[in-house]
Amino acid sequence: MQVIVTALGPDHRGLADPIIHYVTGEGANIAEIQMYDRDAASQFAMMLRIHVEAETLHTLEQSLTQIGEMKGLEVRVWSPEKNRDRPRIAICVSHQIESARLLLDTVREEKISADPVMLISNHQTCKSLSLEFNVPWHCIGDQKGVPDEERLVTLLDEGQIDYIVLARYMRVLPATTCWAFAGGRIMNLHHGLLPSFPGMHPYHSAYRDNMLVYGATCHFIVPELDAGNQIIYQSTFEVAAGTTLAQVLEEGQKKNEPHCLIEGMRRVLERKVQLHFHRVVATPDKADNV
Repeated sequence: MQVIVTALGPDHRGLADPIIHYVTGEGANIAEIQMYDRDAASQFAMMLRIHVEAETLHTLEQSLTQIGEMKGLEVRVWSPEKNRDRPRIAICVSHQIESARLLLDTVREEKISADPVMLISNHQTCKSLSLEFNVPWHCIGDQKGVPDEERLVTLLDEGQIDYIVLARYMRVLPATTCWAFAGGRIMNLHHGLLPSFPGMHPYHSAYRDNMLVYGATCHFIVPELDAGNQIIYQSTFEVAAGTTLAQVLEEGQKKNEPHCLIEGMRRVLERKVQLHFHRVVATPDKADNV
């Protein structure tokens, strides 16, 4: 069984050793280890990808939580195998409703197997999705749309979320949130082709460059914004010379972006790809039979 362990907290000596020694002492095979030491913020973070026997998961979680309490760390133990047949997902949105709606509709039609546990937003614009699909709604933004980041993490923990889907959620997740749910648990729909067109207005940038091909990118989230090496899927569409920006936006937001998100999510939820050392790799057929 594949298990992801993340640990996050104030930086000081001797944080990694107890966790590594415990999992190896229990016979775990370490497939990946990454550590982050942000001196300026005095922040420590670590991610372990290990393989263990399935029956040890509960004990592993209890023991590592205890180690975390002793060391002042937030420790999370998660396995993609636990809810493999129907992963629990949280869908985060801001103003654009089309991609989130198609994802929920695709799940309802059982074209993708997932359990949409909650909708989270920093605005009330897309609240109608909650009533349309009977999914609990949580607005974590203030009047200006500034999100309560601690509330977001609490919701994800309380909901026992497997995957977080940023369906045009137009806020940058803090590095601490990215590390807390590291290991390929956060997917983002970016409304431009990465790495060429990052940022908040990729359509405008591409239009300014007189592009005739536009696109969207579904990628795993890592602390570096729109880093580009974590691409799961990209979809494109062509326009004729003279097409207005408004027409480009219409085609992109209502047709291309939703398609891109669905195909990207399908690849992740069906375990076709995974994130390994910050790069997307194909999942071997027997990757988890260790």
